[in-house]
Amino acid sequence: MADWQRTIDGYIDELAQGLVAIRRGLHSHPELSGMEFETTRYLAERLRAHRLEPEIPDTGRGILVDGGDPGAPRIAMRGDMDALPLQDEKDVSYRSTREGVTHACGHDAHATMLLAATLTLHACAEQLPWPLAWRGIFQPAEETTEGAAEMIGAGAMEGVDAIIALHVDPERVLGQIGVRYGHLTATCEELEVVVHGTGGHAARPHHTQDAIAIATQFVNAVYQFIPRSVDSRDPVVVTFGMIQGGANANVIPERVRLMGTIRTMGGTTSSRVRERILAIAHGLSEASQAHVSVRFSAGARSVINDPAVTSACAAAAEALVGPSMIEQIELPSMGAEDFSDFLEQAPGCMLRLGTRSGPETAHFLHSPHFDLDERALALGTKLLVHAALELANPKRRA
Repeated sequence: MADWQRTIDGYIDELAQGLVAIRRGLHSHPELSGMEFETTRYLAERLRAHRLEPEIPDTGRGILVDGGDPGAPRIAMRGDMDALPLQDEKDVSYRSTREGVTHACGHDAHATMLLAATLTLHACAEQLPWPLAWRGIFQPAEETTEGAAEMIGAGAMEGVDAIIALHVDPERVLGQIGVRYGHLTATCEELEVVVHGTGGHAARPHHTQDAIAIATQFVNAVYQFIPRSVDSRDPVVVTFGMIQGGANANVIPERVRLMGTIRTMGGTTSSRVRERILAIAHGLSEASQAHVSVRFSAGARSVINDPAVTSACAAAAEALVGPSMIEQIELPSMGAEDFSDFLEQAPGCMLRLGTRSGPETAHFLHSPHFDLDERALALGTKLLVHAALELANPKRRA
């Protein structure tokens, strides 16, 4: 191991206990997408305490912080920091203190690792093996897929040569790093369906156009026919996560609202799914004489890892944990990530960081019981720093 590697890793090891405290502080005080004001202030104070100059957008949410040699390649590192509208069900000292809000997707860890990476690169600037300009992007509102665009509007990607990010992964053991070239995640669209029927007495359904019955048929038809309308080799997931309708057991409502998501790899498959959903809505309208309206809303596009950036990140990961702990991710996730917005501005890569303590099954992302092995905080920090340096390596760039 080179002297500069020992210096950097040693500095991060000294931070390790403090990183646990920071992550637990964020975990105890989560904030929903668009409400990350306290989180922003807290992280900005930590940066200022180390003589860095954080820039907070006019929204009051999110942070940009720069450092390094301004004449060198600028590598951006992104960490999101919003929480989810879930009740924290863990029995730990650092469980969420806010009713119905918790960090169940690891964004508290992402923000902590990014904070540590910026502090490390700043403190060890004289020991770096070659010139590097870096930027930390602390992003709000990832869960609503709005935050990346906000930060881009605030100048996050100006002058950036490449961008990297990590996402914690409870499906991988601590220290294992998942790497994928090309498509990492799906394109995600929101789907809203409103059934307008005729309400009436529960004892006299023949006087009504039963919106609940029609909505039920719509969900069943989508789940049955969409998978048989596209090439089975092309992944598609349509899921309804919300049904609203009715207020009384004795009354057939006149209106039912459905909300769901459509996840594909984009392109013609996405268009085909929309066409079939509209056809199902039209057919049910004709059959029931009710009105079924459909609205599609664009969401996050696919995260597509750049080959050259991914190669550099994989090399840094392998040097850090060894080849046996690197896993080539075989298939893309059908989840969505607005990190894709940054990738439209510069090439980049997102890696998966294992956080499971051992062979036992862990609680997955978005579970009210989700937690992680906090030893991953120091490891993830090292990975961000080493990957940023590898991307600025003059030999690789040549």
